[in-house]
Amino acid sequence: MTSHVAADLHARFALAQEVARGAGAVALAHFNAREQLVIETKADPQDVVSAADREVEALIRARIATAFSSDSVLGEEYGVSPGASDYTWVVDPIDGTSPFLNGMPTWCVSIAVLRGEEIVIGVIYVPCADETYAAAAGMGATLNGKTLKLDATRTIRNAVTGIGANHHVSPATVASIIEKLLDAGGSFIRNGSGALMLAYVAAGRLVGYYEPYMHAWDCMAGYCLVKEAGGWHHPFPVTGDGLTKGSPVLAAATGAVSDLRQIAGL
Repeated sequence: MTSHVAADLHARFALAQEVARGAGAVALAHFNAREQLVIETKADPQDVVSAADREVEALIRARIATAFSSDSVLGEEYGVSPGASDYTWVVDPIDGTSPFLNGMPTWCVSIAVLRGEEIVIGVIYVPCADETYAAAAGMGATLNGKTLKLDATRTIRNAVTGIGANHHVSPATVASIIEKLLDAGGSFIRNGSGALMLAYVAAGRLVGYYEPYMHAWDCMAGYCLVKEAGGWHHPFPVTGDGLTKGSPVLAAATGAVSDLRQIAGL
């Protein structure tokens, strides 16, 4: 990596962390006054969005535009803003909107950066826990400044796996995944935020995470975190319109990769 490229990466990494925490503070204020939020449904009654999601994404986009006006931005609420540089920011202002609106703490702000086709930055901030997960290519992963390194002895049988589900995937498919995992001696949780469960994989709290269909803004930051902590993730399509469409998402510590790939059929 040239010094120029390294400087570009460091500058964006610093901004991603700063913006995630600032956006998280705004989201937390909404969370603490959530009875006043206007809530809308999207394609499905369980797929909800609030004014907080839109306000937080607008704040993040404004900060990026001020600092790096030539970068592209892809966000869950406002889609793609094309740019001229090699960098693309991928943003989920509040991942886990359902827990957020129902008063549960398992939601987060997720910010990733691509350089070309490579995920080079991943930052996930969890306001209710004041936890900052941060990773950049070649720099490792940290949680509140402490280095994260995955334990290769952890498997689906001696640790917990995260499973995700949404209206894009049939109930029978989800039931089959859970059945296979339990048959193999595993156990699972689902906390309502795929991004946060991926952060938990990087932190060693979960040994792996699988969801049959996720969008880039849900998984990119978590993928960077898991990779930099020494784990593995299934590739996400980033060329053409791949970034704006969903894909299977799987990330795991090395000791769980083969079992979870078999369960997922990946």
